[in-house]
Amino acid sequence: MPLNLTIRTDGGSRGNPGPSGIGVVIEDADTGKVLEEHAKYIGVTTNNQAEYLAVLLGLERAIALGATAVTVYADSELLIRQATGEYKVKNPGLAQRFLELRNREVLLGKPVRYRHVRREKNTHADALANKAMDEGGSVKFKR
Repeated sequence: MPLNLTIRTDGGSRGNPGPSGIGVVIEDADTGKVLEEHAKYIGVTTNNQAEYLAVLLGLERAIALGATAVTVYADSELLIRQATGEYKVKNPGLAQRFLELRNREVLLGKPVRYRHVRREKNTHADALANKAMDEGGSVKFKR
């Protein structure tokens, strides 16, 4: 049975670099039902690194769930434009994350669509990232 997923992600850093967290919401794209929510504290890093790590977690879970189609929504214009090939990845640290992103796409075996969404349309993932930063720990909420 096809599993079409919507993955909403957000990463944040307080201080840039500073204490960072990621939020990931995985939904059945056909029904809108939330399948999983993740809030994870990732230590001290930059905002851009956190944004990438959120998408990487989402793709990792999509692979594990056996997704047949994936659309990633994020409010990081830089990440989305790099993922779609519109921008080159110049930062060496982000270049490594970008390669990890491409490797997960290969493991998924299906094309991934990337879409930019305004921050106010990404409140669920943002709340999870902030929760992770507030608590400084890792919590998985729903499965």
